[in-house]
Amino acid sequence: MAIFKKLLTLLVSLWCLITVTFFLMHMVPGDPFIGDKALPEEVLRSLHRYYGLDQPLGLQYLKYLQGVLHFDFGLSLSYQGRPVIQFILDGWPVSFLLGVQALVLAIPSGILLGTWAALKRAKWQDHAAMFLATLLISLPNFVLASLLQYIFAVKLNWAPVARWGTLEHMVLPILTLAAMPIAYIARLTRSTMVEILGQDYVRAALAKGLSPFRVAIRHGLRNAILPVIAYLGPVITSILTGSFMVEKMFSIPGLGKWMIISIGGRDYPMIMGLAIFFCICLCLSLFLVDLIYALLDPRITLFKQKQHE
Repeated sequence: MAIFKKLLTLLVSLWCLITVTFFLMHMVPGDPFIGDKALPEEVLRSLHRYYGLDQPLGLQYLKYLQGVLHFDFGLSLSYQGRPVIQFILDGWPVSFLLGVQALVLAIPSGILLGTWAALKRAKWQDHAAMFLATLLISLPNFVLASLLQYIFAVKLNWAPVARWGTLEHMVLPILTLAAMPIAYIARLTRSTMVEILGQDYVRAALAKGLSPFRVAIRHGLRNAILPVIAYLGPVITSILTGSFMVEKMFSIPGLGKWMIISIGGRDYPMIMGLAIFFCICLCLSLFLVDLIYALLDPRITLFKQKQHE
C-alpha cells in the first residue's frame, strides 16, 4: 500500500510541475519569434497558427498535457520545427554517460573520505579532509572547471580543454561534476560514522582486537550509508541530466547545452520539454531512493506496520 501511495504522490507531483512550468513559460513577456529582426505581421500570425499559439491558453494546456502523456513535448521554435523529444534523445545518452562516470567516482570516494575522517577524528587528517570538503562545496562548478582547464589543459597539457569523444575528453568534466557530491557524501558519512563509532557494540568490537577500519566497514558502514542514500536522489538527477555550466564550458553535446541554447533563444517548447524531463528524472530517482532506503532500513517497514496495527 505504501508503494501505491508513493506512486500516486509521484504522479500528482509531476502533474503540478508540468502545470506550473507551462503557465510560467506563458507568463514570460515577449514573443519567441521576435528577435533582432522584426517580422511582418502576416508571418507572425502564420507562425502562431502553425505552432498553435493562437489558440486559447486553456486549450493549449490540455493539448500539451495530452502530448506529454505520449512523450510529445512539441516542436522546437528555433530549429525549423524539429521535435523536442529528438533533442532529448540525442543529448540524454551523453549526459547519462558523463553522469554515471561521475557517480562511480563520487560515491565510493566520498564514503571512504568520510570514513577516514571519522576514524581520525580531531586529528590533522580529519581537519584536512573536512577543509577539502568545505572547499569543494563552496567552489562553484564553473570556477572549478576553469581551474582544472587552466592547470591540466593549458599549463600541463595533460588533457584537452574541451570537446567530447575520447576518454581524455571525459576526465576533467567528470572531476568537475564529482567534486561537490564527494564533499557532501564525505561530510554526511563522517558525521554519522562518528556517532556510530561511539556506540557500545562498536567499542566491544574494538575491545576484541579488531582494527578500527575493519570495525567501521563491517559494523558502521551500513548505518552510516543511510543518510548518503537519502542525499543521492537529487544529486543523481543533477548529475545524470548534466550540469548546464559544466557541459557548456567543456562543449559537451548533452542536455545542458540545449537548455542554455533554448533559454537564450526563448524556445518555449524546448525549455518546457527539458524542464519537464528533468522533473520526471528527479521524481523517479527520489522514488527509487525511497525504495532502496526502505530495503536497507527495516525499521521503516516495522514502524508503518505498528502504526497500521
